[in-house]
Amino acid sequence: MPRPLPALPETRSETAFGDFKLPLAPSEAVAEANRCLFCHDAPCIAACPTAIDIPQFIRKIATGNLRGSARTILESNILGMTCARVCPVEVLCVGACVYNHLDQPPIAIGRLQRHATDAAFDAGWSFFRPGPDSGFRVALIGGGPASLAAAHRLRRCGHACTILEAKGTLGGLNSTGIAPYKLRVDRSIEEVDWVLAIGGIEVRTGVRVGEDVSLADLERDFDAVFVGVGLGADSRLGVPGEDLDGVHGATAWIEQMKLGAVELSGIARAVVVGGGNTAIDGVRELLGLGVPAVTMLYRGDRSRMSGYRHEWEAALAEGAGAEWGAVPIACEGCRRVETIRCVRLDASRNAIPGSDFELDADLVLVAIGQSRLGAMLAAMDGLRVEGGRIAVDPHGFAGRGKWFAGGDCVNGGREVVNAVAEGDRAAQAIDAMLRGGAKGGSSDA
Repeated sequence: MPRPLPALPETRSETAFGDFKLPLAPSEAVAEANRCLFCHDAPCIAACPTAIDIPQFIRKIATGNLRGSARTILESNILGMTCARVCPVEVLCVGACVYNHLDQPPIAIGRLQRHATDAAFDAGWSFFRPGPDSGFRVALIGGGPASLAAAHRLRRCGHACTILEAKGTLGGLNSTGIAPYKLRVDRSIEEVDWVLAIGGIEVRTGVRVGEDVSLADLERDFDAVFVGVGLGADSRLGVPGEDLDGVHGATAWIEQMKLGAVELSGIARAVVVGGGNTAIDGVRELLGLGVPAVTMLYRGDRSRMSGYRHEWEAALAEGAGAEWGAVPIACEGCRRVETIRCVRLDASRNAIPGSDFELDADLVLVAIGQSRLGAMLAAMDGLRVEGGRIAVDPHGFAGRGKWFAGGDCVNGGREVVNAVAEGDRAAQAIDAMLRGGAKGGSSDA
């Protein structure tokens, strides 16, 4: 049975947001599914990190087989309900749709995936059960998408699993970091409980590996260990005044906004430093919560942003502003930030003398990256840690007998769907290792 949901305050700030992309009505879903050409070579499948059989699940929607459609999706991606909402389909499956080359709108793959998985979730359909007990035990460090996907696959292979999570809530960034107009925390936690309903996955929250339990303990007590931790704390600007009230790391602020309430009364102007997707999310969230003027401050120009173009265009439509080719050199104010002093950069990103300017800011979010946690494991002899990331082979093996890894600690912070793919792939490799090289299977209901 699923765990009872942890109590979430009804006053949390994220409840101000509705869906940015509304679900399809049943008739709309069937009509859209019937547009699909069901390509034999299916470039959309190749563009999906979890290799969902997209033409097959769409065909099943077209024929009224929603249960079969959802099963096709979830067989490849157990977090398919979340990914339907948060995947950047514009640069993945939808971006690969052949209709893009025919001057016609591409198939709305993400919305069709949401249609099928929401139906399965809301109806409580169960597709998987644990495999026969293997007698093996696997520890999974971190409770985010990579570990959840790995644990579910391992249970289908019959292995007992224990998830060790430092926070009190599972789901990783799905719960604490995804923009609420894409996915709210209550929906994320409900999906976590739906995944755990397979049974046989022990969850220990509030456990810090290296403090509450040692790496040596895990190696002694478990037959395999999967490392699925995310990234660390927000990176700092390294400028005077960044300790003033009102200057926050973006991911920490977003987590507070999703799990609780943020105080924005009296905030008239906000600046978000950075040019990635977290920065864009911060901009859109501040605008959505009623901050009148929100400016993104980025060191490059628009063409050099790492954030997705379609996300920035949505931010512009919502009233975002931008200062290109500049960086902060100081946050200024008396106890609380009042202005952020900046300097322009030349094409080589050197400060241009005399180009200083100020932006009024009652609130500053810093979204220039996060620290990496791979150093936590660097002391383990034989574990490959390079540049703060755990280095793995194509199967997720981390260079030491029973250790595997996937997710942000390996890829440096990619999409949820990448973490799911890496967790699932490592789970299959763990199963093969535990069975002495014999490939394990899954038991489907």
